[in-house]
Formats: sequence, structure tokens, C-alpha cells
Amino acid sequence: MEMLGVRAETLAEFGAVSPETAAEMASGALKNSNAMFSLAITGIAGPTGGSPGKPVGTVCFAWCRRGDKADAETRQFAGDREAVRRLAVVHALQGLRLRLDAI
Repeated sequence: MEMLGVRAETLAEFGAVSPETAAEMASGALKNSNAMFSLAITGIAGPTGGSPGKPVGTVCFAWCRRGDKADAETRQFAGDREAVRRLAVVHALQGLRLRLDAI
């Protein structure tokens, strides 16, 4: 919360695995660095920890360019913990590449 500037209110209302939290993570990362872009990932890779509203495989992403509002989304991935984590990293980096290509 301190390092990335995620507000307690955001965690209380939406939870740690939410696009709102991911967006605050990505925005906060830029505030504490000299980077021009950031990305954030938060999710439930499993094998436990899921719930009916946020099952295992739920992953939230956010990308942020300095000076802009973070762009966030939620995806659902299938597979074991390793597969979910690998797919999440690939998706996050592809999303960053698309945003870099757009500038």
C-alpha cells in the first residue's frame, strides 16, 4: 500500500484482486520511479484462494503511461498455478507492447 499508493479504501471496497487496485498499483509505480510506463498484475493463481466471485485464474492488469490514467482489465486464465502465472506475464507484456507501439 505504501510503496505503490494503493488506498485502504480501494482494498476494502474492491479487494486486492481488482482492476481498481491494479490501476492504483500501476499509477503508484510511476510516482515512485523515473519510468515512463508501468504495468501491474494482481490475481489468484491457485491452487487455492479463489471464491465464487473471483475464482482461481482471475487476474487483473493495469498499464499506465506517465501523465495518463491507468488502463485496467480483468482476465480469466485456465490451468495450474504455473500456467496462470505464465499466461498472466505474457498477457501483461503483450499489453505493454501494444501500448508502446501506439505512441
